[in-house]
Amino acid sequence: MSDGKVRGIVHFVDETKTFGQKGFRKRLVVLEQDTGRFTNFVPLEFTQDGCDRAAQLKVGDDVEIEFRLSGRKWQKDPQSEVRYFLNAEAVNFKVLGAQPAVDESVVNDEFAGADAPDDDMPF
Repeated sequence: MSDGKVRGIVHFVDETKTFGQKGFRKRLVVLEQDTGRFTNFVPLEFTQDGCDRAAQLKVGDDVEIEFRLSGRKWQKDPQSEVRYFLNAEAVNFKVLGAQPAVDESVVNDEFAGADAPDDDMPF
């Protein structure tokens, strides 16, 4: 296995999914990186208890995620094609800059002016 770090903006946080009788859990988080030439989307998987920690991540957060690369070989039967799979399993993360939360009361107050009595008008 190989370890590394990747930094980006959280683009997508999937729901936790459970597989098999033993209840294996995983949760996909996709980071967005603007390289100047094109946008790079990096999928990382949180597993088991990491799924719960990933709930702290919000779309728009600037994060650095530590990951472990793992690969595997799969062949249906001896006559079939061999396939190789690569997974980036997230093991830890750090939020470097959080997306500011939207204060719904402020948003609602801004639009309340349309229904406000005429006495509040400056003219």
